[in-house]
Amino acid sequence: MTLRKRLLWQRLAAIALAASLTFSADALVRKAPRQKTPGTPNPAKRLSLRDEVAQLVVVPFTGQALPKRARHKRREVERDVASLVKKQHVGGLILVNVFQGHLVQRADPVEAATVINKLQRLAKIPLIVGADLERGASMRFNDATIFPQAMAFAAAGSTDAVKFEGEITAQEARAIGVQWVFAPVADVNSNPDNPIINIRSFSEDPKQVSEYVDAFIKGAQSNPKFTVLTTAKHFPGHGDTATDTHLNMATISADRQHLDQVELVPFESAIANGVDSIMTAHLSVPALGTGDLPATLSPEILTKLLRDDLKFRGIVVTDALDMGGVAKGYGPGDAAVRAIAAGADVLLMPTDPIAAIDAVVAAVKSGQISKERLDDSVNRILAAKARVGLNAQRYVNVKAIPTLVNLPQSNARAQSIADSAVTLVKNDSKLLPIPPNTQSCFAILREGPNSQQGQAMQPEIQHRAPGRPVLLLSPAITEAEMDSAISGAGTCAQWYVAAFVSVAGYRGSVSLGGNYPALMEKLIASGKPVLLVSMGNPYLLRSFPNVAAYLTTFSTVPPSEVSAVKALWGEIPIRGHLPVTIPNLARFGEGIDVNATVAARLQ
Repeated sequence: MTLRKRLLWQRLAAIALAASLTFSADALVRKAPRQKTPGTPNPAKRLSLRDEVAQLVVVPFTGQALPKRARHKRREVERDVASLVKKQHVGGLILVNVFQGHLVQRADPVEAATVINKLQRLAKIPLIVGADLERGASMRFNDATIFPQAMAFAAAGSTDAVKFEGEITAQEARAIGVQWVFAPVADVNSNPDNPIINIRSFSEDPKQVSEYVDAFIKGAQSNPKFTVLTTAKHFPGHGDTATDTHLNMATISADRQHLDQVELVPFESAIANGVDSIMTAHLSVPALGTGDLPATLSPEILTKLLRDDLKFRGIVVTDALDMGGVAKGYGPGDAAVRAIAAGADVLLMPTDPIAAIDAVVAAVKSGQISKERLDDSVNRILAAKARVGLNAQRYVNVKAIPTLVNLPQSNARAQSIADSAVTLVKNDSKLLPIPPNTQSCFAILREGPNSQQGQAMQPEIQHRAPGRPVLLLSPAITEAEMDSAISGAGTCAQWYVAAFVSVAGYRGSVSLGGNYPALMEKLIASGKPVLLVSMGNPYLLRSFPNVAAYLTTFSTVPPSEVSAVKALWGEIPIRGHLPVTIPNLARFGEGIDVNATVAARLQ
C-alpha cells in the first residue's frame, strides 16, 4: 500500500469512527484509525489504562499439544497463556517452536488453528497473532509449503520467486490464524562472520536486498482475501555484526555515511513500498547516538531516525525482549518502559508480561510516558487489527486449511526455486557432474545425532548410487570412529560431503561444529578429491579452501537437499550466482554455470 493510500485509509477510518455511536470491544478494533487525526475521537480512551497497555504486549504460545503422558503440563501451559489473554487482556500472540536438542517440534496447522480459535474466544479484544515466517509458514508449522532461506532466492536471481513466496506465506498464514508475518529480513549481510543473520539475509548488496524485500512485501499484500501485516527487520540493520543478539547486545561500528549507504537502504525502500511494521534490533549504533543502549530502547533510533527522519508511520515492534541483547541488561519492567518511551508500539515476548504491563501503567501515571504517546501506539494496534479484518472475523475455518495450505503446486514451485539456487563456486577436479562408473563415497554431516537433516538426501543418493556408502554422521564423532567410517567405506575414488551449517539463535556461530573440521582435514589429506556441499552457510569454503570442488545451496531445507543431489548428478542445470563475497576465494556474483547432462530421474 502506498503512503497516499494509507493516508486515505486513515481519513476514512477516522470519519467512520466519528460517526460511530457504539464502542464494543470489536467496534474499538473496527473503528480505530491507522493514526490518530487531530479533532477525531480517540478509541483508546474507551479502554482502561491497564487494558491500553496490555494491547501493546505480545506473548508466546506453541500452538501444539504435548504427549498424553504430560497432558497435565500442557494444561498448565495453556492456563498460563489463557490467563494472560482472559485476565490481563494482552493484545497478541506469537507462535514459537519447541526445541528438543537439534529437533524442532513445529505446530500442526489444524491443531494450532484450533488453539488460536480457543484463545480468540477468551479475548476481550481480538488478538493479533504473529509468527516468524521468514521462509514461509513451514518455518513454524508442519505440513506447509517448504521454501528455502532468503539468500537462496537471491542466488536464483528471481524477484518473482520471492513475490510468490510472499503470496503463499500470506495465504497459509491466514488459513491457520496468523495475521502478522515477521518477515522479510531487511538486513544486509556484509559480515561473513555474522552468526545469526547469514542466509536469513538476501544478500550483501543493499540494492539487491531492497529488491527482494520489496518483492516479498508486494507478494504478501497482493491478495485482499489473505491480508497480513508484513515486517522489515532488524532495524537499523543487523547484517554487519559478529554477535548473536540472542546471547548479547551487538554493536555496529560503522559511521553514518556507511549506514545511509548500506544498512538503512532496504528499510527506506520497504517503507516506500508500504511495509506495515518494522522490528527493532538489540544492538548499539554509536554513530546514531545510542550510547550503551540497544536500538530497541533508543529514542535516537526509534523516534528521531525511524519516525522523524524516515517518516515511518506504521507499527514499531521490538525484537523478542527475552533475548540476551536486552534481557541481560534490563529487567522486564525497565525494558518495557524504555522501549515504549523510545518509540516502540509493541512489546514482543517480555520475560514477565505482567511486570511489563505494571511498569508501563506506572510510567504513564507518573508522567514518564505521556498518555498521548501511549494512545498513539494503541491506536496503531487497533487500526492494524481492523486492517486484517479481525473486527469482522476473529476465528479460523479449520476445515478449509487443507484447501489452502501445503498445496502440491506450491511445493513444486518451491522445489524449482531451490533447484535454481544451487551455485557451483569451485570445480577444479571436474567432480561435477559425478563421473559415471566411479567409486564415489558420500558423507552427510548433520548438526546433531538425532537431527532430521539428510533424511531427504540419503535416499536420493542411494537411489542414484546403489551399493555405494552414504555415511550419516554426528559432530561428536571420535577420531577412531572417523578412521573406522572411512576405512569401512572401502575404495573411494572421490568423496562427496554434504555439510549442514544452519543459523540458529543462541548458538553464536555458523562454523562446522564438533569434530567435523578434523574429519574434513583427514579426507582432504587422503589425496582423494573432495567435493564439499554447503547446506546453509555459503562462507564455509573459507574453512576448507583446499577442497577440490565446492557447491552451495544457501539453505538447509529438504527441497534443497534434493536440489543438491540432482545437481551432483547433472539432472538440473546449475545457474546460481553468489549474492555474497567469500573473502579471498570468490567474488559477489560469481558462479560456474553447468548444463544438465542427463534427464532428471522420476522422483
